[in-house]
Amino acid sequence: MTRPTRDDSLPGAPPAATPTATPMPADLRASLAAELRAVLDAGVHGLCFSPYLGGQSPGAQVSEAQIRARLEVIRPHTRWVRSFSCTEGHEQTPAIAHAMGLKTLVGAWLGTDAAINEREIEGVIAVARAGHADIVAVGNEVLLREDLSEDELIAQIERVKRALPGVPVGYVDAYYLFEKHPRVTAACDVVMTNCYPFWEGCPREQALAYMQSMMQRTRAAAPGKRVLISETGWPDQGSPFHGAVPSEEGAMRYFIDTMRWARDEGIEVFYFAAFDEAWKVGAEGDVGAYWGLWDKDARPKFG
Repeated sequence: MTRPTRDDSLPGAPPAATPTATPMPADLRASLAAELRAVLDAGVHGLCFSPYLGGQSPGAQVSEAQIRARLEVIRPHTRWVRSFSCTEGHEQTPAIAHAMGLKTLVGAWLGTDAAINEREIEGVIAVARAGHADIVAVGNEVLLREDLSEDELIAQIERVKRALPGVPVGYVDAYYLFEKHPRVTAACDVVMTNCYPFWEGCPREQALAYMQSMMQRTRAAAPGKRVLISETGWPDQGSPFHGAVPSEEGAMRYFIDTMRWARDEGIEVFYFAAFDEAWKVGAEGDVGAYWGLWDKDARPKFG
């Protein structure tokens, strides 16, 4: 997730005023927490997974032990995990997840450093050739960040597809980038769309419908292709963004509403995120640290 972008072509500009969250009555919190736990206990399709511990951030080497410990926390509650990188120890995640009976959406993180990109591509190909990638994502929000050109990104997607016959390969970005880059969309076996009503300033009460419109637009841009939601979520703490207000109630309601809709409609959704990640405040402000269903110490936040 890259902070923050809005697609101004969507109807309904966010309010100019910045609202604030109101305290949630204890009985309402208990009721929502019970609903959320029931959804988690029934199992969701997928969770976005990062194993970082306190003090760690991208650039740190992650260990097999910490990956395994964090996966054990979420294993009873999800069928898939999404990983974001195949370097710095993250390349161990898919094999450990497979050993636990989980399916994997395995990402290669691409940016502006060609040497790092090469290691990521080589890493994701190695993971998939070892049989541990059920879907491969070549890059995450590369076009949104303007880290690579369209031609450079397509070349990497096509390279991975040639190396991995039989493995579904695609790309992850904000939903409207697939409209703006039809050649990238065409290159994907799987189109993976990030849908964040929060980062478009949408009030929580309208967020589910807003997210559904994002999915509809992605499908319209990718007719006949498999389309999944690779990220969506709502923070429970931090500063508001236009009309979108972080709150415990909002985070719980958004998760419950999204997962029930996904179940009823047969939509593949990877919820962002399994765990809070303190390091993300640098890129996203204070709200960046509070998107998890579990806190940074792997304790349930809404139980």
